[in-house]
Amino acid sequence: MDEVYFVEAVLQNRANQIILERLPGLGLSDAWLVSGSVFQTVWNVLTGRVPDYGIKDYDVFYFDADTSWEAENEIIDRMAAAVSDIDVLVEPRNQARVHLWYPSKFGIAYSPLQRATDGIDRFLTLAAQVGIRPAEGGYDVYAPHGLDDLAALIIRPNLCPNFRADLYEAKAAAWKTRWPELTILAATN
Repeated sequence: MDEVYFVEAVLQNRANQIILERLPGLGLSDAWLVSGSVFQTVWNVLTGRVPDYGIKDYDVFYFDADTSWEAENEIIDRMAAAVSDIDVLVEPRNQARVHLWYPSKFGIAYSPLQRATDGIDRFLTLAAQVGIRPAEGGYDVYAPHGLDDLAALIIRPNLCPNFRADLYEAKAAAWKTRWPELTILAATN
């Protein structure tokens, strides 16, 4: 799969189209549409399902040096207003603040990030490590390990510093129930 096919597949999901169209208007720094809304849309296109099948929410990663909850909450409210006419849950998350809440939620340390794509780098699977954002004349694609696993429907662990085999296995099992075509590779850490 090349980036052109990837972008075309992602844009088959109407919610993705709308979020990407409206993202520049929010004035966010270093903002990307990421996670299930991206890679699960591609899975749906590859497996002949409707583009939004099985997608629970739409994640937007951005980076803002203001790590206050108030600043992030303002972005959450602005994003909700920007997409209030579509019936999807959009969850913007400031990657500059992840290290503040991650240890209490997941029980392991999480070093501070320097940009939004650092958060993508920490996803538990290589196929999930994709992001897309509007750019002049098209879209920027971020895929640090390429698109091969995504195209082949392979779930491979990303043995990053925050990797937890139990979380990987739970996510992989949940995805497998919705996309039985997936090949799940064993987690080791």
